[in-house]
Amino acid sequence: MRKVLAVAALLGVCVWFFPVSATAAKGTSRARAAAVDPRSYMHGIGAASDGQGGTWVFFSSSGLPPRGPGRDRNWTHDVYVAHWSPQQTSLDTPRIFISRPEAQEPVSIAQNDTGRVMVTFEDGWNTPNEVSQRYGVYTSDLQAVKPYPVDVKSGGHSGHAAAVGSRFVVFYSDDWVDGGGVDNLGTGNGVYLKTYDADGTLLRSVDVAPRVREWWPMIAGSPTRALLIWQQYVPGATYARLKSAIFNADDGTLSDARVLSPNLRYYTYAAAYVPALDRFLVVATGFDGKGFAQLLDETGATTATLACMPASVRESSIAVVGDHAYAPAQDGRLLDLKLAPGSIELAGTQRSPVKWGEVGSIGLVRSPTALHWVTLTQQGPKEADFDLKAMRPASAADRCGR
Repeated sequence: MRKVLAVAALLGVCVWFFPVSATAAKGTSRARAAAVDPRSYMHGIGAASDGQGGTWVFFSSSGLPPRGPGRDRNWTHDVYVAHWSPQQTSLDTPRIFISRPEAQEPVSIAQNDTGRVMVTFEDGWNTPNEVSQRYGVYTSDLQAVKPYPVDVKSGGHSGHAAAVGSRFVVFYSDDWVDGGGVDNLGTGNGVYLKTYDADGTLLRSVDVAPRVREWWPMIAGSPTRALLIWQQYVPGATYARLKSAIFNADDGTLSDARVLSPNLRYYTYAAAYVPALDRFLVVATGFDGKGFAQLLDETGATTATLACMPASVRESSIAVVGDHAYAPAQDGRLLDLKLAPGSIELAGTQRSPVKWGEVGSIGLVRSPTALHWVTLTQQGPKEADFDLKAMRPASAADRCGR
């Protein structure tokens, strides 16, 4: 996958180097190739149960240790998988699960209520449109049901998947519009979804926000609904709007889109389903550098808001344990959010022994009082354990008080 590299100031916080989407790589000679985007080393992580108490952890990486882009500046990720169980101190040695020329990234994983696993990612191999969003479906012991490569959409990109009951839902972007966005490199041109049955057969296609400057779709699934969140370009601004909608996988209906935040820090948001509350949780960071969280019900209505907390980390997953959720913070801590249907409390924090990567991380539940976290970095996966009983109470400053 050809990635054109360019300098980008990440909203006044740190300097990153964001590529134009491969679908927009044509005609970008004005881009300034000054350094390497960290996503060219590793990008995207997800997990699924093996059905026997263990977990498969998937991630996209340009070799192990990651080597970054090739001499031609193409990205070269393969999809790796490693096994983990709560009795292990660290992941087993990762092995390649899917390998083709060009890049297969960022990988996203969904597991339905029968245990089947969907693996999806943006793929630069053998496609007429620079990239294609592709997928495969496998059993919980990783035997092929409908193996990769199957197209979600030729030209599609940035897709993420979730399971809704037995169905899989892939939420993706398509096409590219030059100009605007991070470092004026452009935006996606709409978000769309497709649903599949447990065998990976297409059931339905839905235009969520077609042919408009909205992209980087994220998704979380409940037994009957999917929460869709994505960012909308704001002309002339260096922030985005965070938008959401609810998709009913049973009848294919989509709620009206609503704005969850009018001034979002680009790409810095995540969503998860909280089974104990039957609520969706969104964690994000505003353009002002302050984090926030919201609980949404199955209609998409916000039932609780935490308006201010430490800033969250780009492309970090949310770990849910009962009525608590855990999310990495940009200042190097793990945040503990105590949840109720109508409230969110920042209950505590804990310093991370490893530096959070901003290209993907995931929390694995070791026990009701312990998490194992895997974060992707330019040096490879880094792992850390957290004793949830050792959380320190959040301070007034953590809650944005004086």
